[in-house]
Amino acid sequence: MALSPQTIAQLAEHLETCQLQARDTPKITDDHPQMDWDDAYAIQDAILQRKLARGARVVGLKAGLTSHAKMKQMGVTEPVFGFLVDEYTVAEGATVDTSALIHPKVEPEIAFVLKHALKGPGCHIGAVLAATDFVLPGIEVIDSRYRDFKFDLKSVVADNTSAARFVVGGQALRPEAVDLRTVGIVLEKNGQPVALGAGAAVLGHPAAAIAMLANHLGRRGQEIPAGSLILSGGVTEAVAVAAGDSVSLRVQGMGSVSLRFA
Repeated sequence: MALSPQTIAQLAEHLETCQLQARDTPKITDDHPQMDWDDAYAIQDAILQRKLARGARVVGLKAGLTSHAKMKQMGVTEPVFGFLVDEYTVAEGATVDTSALIHPKVEPEIAFVLKHALKGPGCHIGAVLAATDFVLPGIEVIDSRYRDFKFDLKSVVADNTSAARFVVGGQALRPEAVDLRTVGIVLEKNGQPVALGAGAAVLGHPAAAIAMLANHLGRRGQEIPAGSLILSGGVTEAVAVAAGDSVSLRVQGMGSVSLRFA
């Protein structure tokens, strides 16, 4: 690690304050170009500890920048991982207050819920599917704290991969009941299709993102607990939203899930 514990704590406080107050900041590597991957995840962990100390609960995990479309959009080449806490949850069909966000975008996702724990290294798609209780549609609202959505990969990891809000809904299916590679999705904004895709856009198979998360955690001596909800990453590019917009995701064979913004 290149940063001191004090600097990591300061950056965690800074980024979380930006999130809670809905104000942006230049990416943190501008002032800390020596920051490494361990530093980035340590800052993310420190943000989580700040939330837990105030009574937040971890409700799941997420993979980010997992689709080739997202990687190209953000100019990066590797996926990243973050946490989901209860303050991010939104009920199906509910309204998201955009005044609490900086520059929100939505991503269509396939969510996994595990019946067994997963631990790397060596986790693969087959192990993920065997450990999965069900899959269902999800919409993630991302809201990078970085000015103009300009960041590098280490900065976004530190910022908990832009996590802000999420909703899951539709019809839960057993993983063997659907071909997650070919399953089609349609994201609509205000009744008009704005993004189309198939599950294979996420690393060839959405379960590959879960396997990579398990292997990432395994290198840190951690596992994905049984019962975890995991967002496997955006199937398409992220779509900007604003007050007054309504968004709906339809996933082939799994129904739909929706959000409104005010």
